Amino acid sequence: MKRSSRPGPATPGASAAGAPAPRASNSADPRLRLEPALALLAAVCCLGALLGFGAALDGYSHWRHPPGLLGAQGIARAAAFNLFGFIVPGLLLAALAWRLRERYDALGAAARIGAWLCALSALAWAGQGLLSLDPTDLDAHASRLHATSWMLWWLAFVPGAALLALGARKTRPALAALAATGAAAVLAIVIGSELRLVAAPPAQRLALLLWLGTYAGAAWMAPRAGRV
Repeated sequence: MKRSSRPGPATPGASAAGAPAPRASNSADPRLRLEPALALLAAVCCLGALLGFGAALDGYSHWRHPPGLLGAQGIARAAAFNLFGFIVPGLLLAALAWRLRERYDALGAAARIGAWLCALSALAWAGQGLLSLDPTDLDAHASRLHATSWMLWWLAFVPGAALLALGARKTRPALAALAATGAAAVLAIVIGSELRLVAAPPAQRLALLLWLGTYAGAAWMAPRAGRV
């Protein structure tokens, strides 16, 4: 019996050449998973070090002592705290801001410059771990360098987040609102503590939480590369 040469119905998932048709990938861009992971790891490392080393140091109080005291000269386990509380989180967030700068590129020059300033802020946070506080002399050279790193940390972050908000205001309103809130809140807290309107140690911790939260939110809400 002669077999029919008429082609049968097309098989789903097969191409005209007989090879399986390529399936559409539903997996997300790996970078979209990496940036939030960097932000989360930095936050866990920083806050874990602050809580863990603070609990291990006799007499230490989060209400009365600054975070930098845990890494000050002559304090037990200071080097370990400086590594996990300052250096590692700062470098992780600097890497995050570096990776995000190309995503912010589509939002314009203001957002791109804001990402660079956020990277500088993260490096300044890491610098506090390299420039340890001298608890016996707050006017010593080492203490002044530590204070300069702290000041550079917020001075870079506030305009950086504000510029990010400016660049994202039209196309990414949620990102713009997050960045603007972070910038305004950190600025208000720092000024309030400098004017002694609020106690400095808890104010510093609140500013730190807002700083970490802004990076985490920006990592989750940033646009894909090449998209607005």
